[in-house]
Amino acid sequence: MPAEKRYKSFWEFYPYYLTEHSDIKNRTLHFIGTALVIVLFFRFIVTFNWTYFVLIPVAGYGFAWFGHLIFEKNKPATFEYPLWSLGSDFVMFFHILTGQVKRQIQLAKEQLERDANQKPE
Repeated sequence: MPAEKRYKSFWEFYPYYLTEHSDIKNRTLHFIGTALVIVLFFRFIVTFNWTYFVLIPVAGYGFAWFGHLIFEKNKPATFEYPLWSLGSDFVMFFHILTGQVKRQIQLAKEQLERDANQKPE
């Protein structure tokens, strides 16, 4: 997908996001990072210890960016679409938890292929 593509909605962006996470090792690192974000957030809420709050982006972005650098070899979507990327990470987390992620990735690839074939040349 070309970097200049501009997405108009979250659900238009999400298929692209999924295809940028094809490697299971990258998705696993995202899952771990997102799980840590959730744990750290609740620890902060319970304790009001700001250390937990400060560690949230370190855990979330650290695991994700490492996965993109080492396994996926692509630029994280966070740099261009920070809010949609964040939301997509939680949707992907849910899809992993519920065993839907492989099917969702396949559907995303099919959708992006259809979109590419519909563009006039």
